[in-house]
Amino acid sequence: MSNIRTQGSLPAEFLLSEGNGQISRERIVVKEGPALPSGQVLGVTGTGQYAPYSNTANDGSEAAAAILYAPLPADSEPRWATVIVRLAEVSASLLTDLDAAGRSDLATHMIIVR
Repeated sequence: MSNIRTQGSLPAEFLLSEGNGQISRERIVVKEGPALPSGQVLGVTGTGQYAPYSNTANDGSEAAAAILYAPLPADSEPRWATVIVRLAEVSASLLTDLDAAGRSDLATHMIIVR
């Protein structure tokens, strides 16, 4: 029997470049929910907590506003996380839930998707 393992995305693997120091990053609160991979596109809900971006949502998370820096475990409580929120270039192929509208939303935050 074969023991093949698949490695998940690494922290910031999607990041091609960012502003000097840590100007591109913020610590935020992600609402409770399932585990999320590094590179998950996020939006801000009406409560101020971040949630996975969905262009069809109607709670604020329909506008892409950030990208999760490192994987985040599942939790039934809100969780702290680091995200990229500005002045960065990122790889489209390593982002989760990105669509054309999300790409445009990120560009308004000076996050350029390559």
